[in-house]
Amino acid sequence: MTRLEEINRRRTFAIISHPDAGKTTLTEKLLLYGGALQLAGSVRAKKNQRNTTSDWMEIEKERGISITSTVLQFEYEGYVINLLDTPGHRDFSEDTYRVLTAVDSVIMVIDASKGIEERTKKLFEICKMRGIPIFTFMNKMDRPAIGPLDLLDELEKVLGIGTFPVTWPLGDGPDFKGVFDRLDKSLHVFTNLGKGSAKAAETLTGTDDPKLTSLMHPDLLAEWLEQIELLSLAGEDFDIQRVISGELTPVFFGSAINNFGVQLLLNYFAKYAPPPAPRKSSLGLIPVENEDFSAFVFKIQANMDPNHRDSLSFMRVCSGTFEKDMTVPNPRGGKPLRLSYPQKLFGQDRETVDVAYPGDIVGLVSHGNFRIGDTLTNVPNLVFNEIPRFPPEVFCYLHNSAPSKFKQFRDGLEQLLNEGVIQFFQMAGTVQKTVLLGAVGQLQFDVVKHRLETEYTAECRLEDSPFTQVRWLPLNSSADDFKGMYLGSNVRLATDNDDQLVILFPDEWSVDYFAEKNPDIKLIKHSPLQGDTI
Repeated sequence: MTRLEEINRRRTFAIISHPDAGKTTLTEKLLLYGGALQLAGSVRAKKNQRNTTSDWMEIEKERGISITSTVLQFEYEGYVINLLDTPGHRDFSEDTYRVLTAVDSVIMVIDASKGIEERTKKLFEICKMRGIPIFTFMNKMDRPAIGPLDLLDELEKVLGIGTFPVTWPLGDGPDFKGVFDRLDKSLHVFTNLGKGSAKAAETLTGTDDPKLTSLMHPDLLAEWLEQIELLSLAGEDFDIQRVISGELTPVFFGSAINNFGVQLLLNYFAKYAPPPAPRKSSLGLIPVENEDFSAFVFKIQANMDPNHRDSLSFMRVCSGTFEKDMTVPNPRGGKPLRLSYPQKLFGQDRETVDVAYPGDIVGLVSHGNFRIGDTLTNVPNLVFNEIPRFPPEVFCYLHNSAPSKFKQFRDGLEQLLNEGVIQFFQMAGTVQKTVLLGAVGQLQFDVVKHRLETEYTAECRLEDSPFTQVRWLPLNSSADDFKGMYLGSNVRLATDNDDQLVILFPDEWSVDYFAEKNPDIKLIKHSPLQGDTI
């Protein structure tokens, strides 16, 4: 197989949704139909079952939520599927947005009983801004649902995207019998085998099959046939170019927990989702067929294997061919980096990979060599500036409760900072042991405390801080440049992870008052070192 053929069979995507819409369940079922799992897991697993493949961290298993992203690669019908599962909790939005920089398409999961919810809208806007093609799965049709025509109307009006229902539901709730495939004109009738322990059996028929009369009341059947006719006459045409440009979303109906409609989604997604596309860089668009290797780091995760205490840097290959043991310049100068021990990921499990192509996600065992956003390439001056950074919205102090465990506390905190889970601020005039953390949401602090205690055996405690706002000073400023500035009450000068000067404020009023008193000082809402902002 040629290199271009290998690239064209890649499908790299993420699944996005509002919490509890069924994202993790759909992830498991796609793995089931893809042949990657024999038994679909459950987030709320029974004692004799394992936890869901994509939720591997201990705190995820305890709380039944997804708070970290996971890479799952498998082959299906000749395609190489790279599925990036994303955190479901809003406090980990930053991790989700980083993942969206590494994908070529997304599947958007919507709870058909609730319609479009807040987090779905926010994630959709990010995809729209980046021009990412979107496939939509209307989940939980086995429960009483909003009418399918109303769901399509909501997609078009609230999200502003055209819709083409590839499948159309036959009933909902306890009367949900199957879906009609509008592209090949077949009807798929499902048999409930119970909570996904096996693939749902399907009986393929047509709309004129006499069995239909036994499945639905004649009046409901007549209404359903009218809907099919209406969609053909007044609905959108299926235009793959509009799908790829993000103007049209193919819509599928089903029930992930019962395996209804999942295989149709996977079949059509593999067929129509785009292969890896050119990437924007400092040198313009970088074509995937370019022979020069290039990639960027979009995620760092420590302790995926508790037995080894190592750190994995997740790299998206953009062009060329990755080969084990190849060397690239160090993004921060110094000795070139040898990319040894590359890993192919499947949740928490890994295996060594020798070759990877554009679209593939490779885990690199690292020892502090990489940072999120790093570009790896031998091409001079080539930089992918895709990774967004978020200014923190909440702040707290973190205290080491056991001085004898200071080394574990320090090493663990350094690793978590490198992952981008939280941000660190050192206030001017304080000892180094005073740790002020910033994050997008409160749950991130709970995760930091939990991981320090369970992964690094470092006891610690959290303490509320008076700060709610942070502003950066211009790039590479020094404290000497601002000796005469007026800070005001409870306002502090500090430095961030990158030793850039910041000012911490207790509230918005203090920010405005500072600006009034110091009109010549420019305040910046985000780090001047960062790339794109959200």
